[in-house]
Amino acid sequence: MSEDFNMSMRKFLKQVGVTSQQAIEEAMRNMPDTEGKTFEAKMVLTVDGLDLEHVVTGKIQG
Repeated sequence: MSEDFNMSMRKFLKQVGVTSQQAIEEAMRNMPDTEGKTFEAKMVLTVDGLDLEHVVTGKIQG
């Protein structure tokens, strides 16, 4: 893989991480009574032009 590919992928993944965290934090602020609750989370990554669907699941503790 080229250096350009690695840099563009890292930039994309950083953007995904930062914007996802912001979206989750905003949703938690807007939802009353989330403290102590556990939320099931799922992230689905698809890439147009590639036969790729990557699913990550986990839990987020309020």
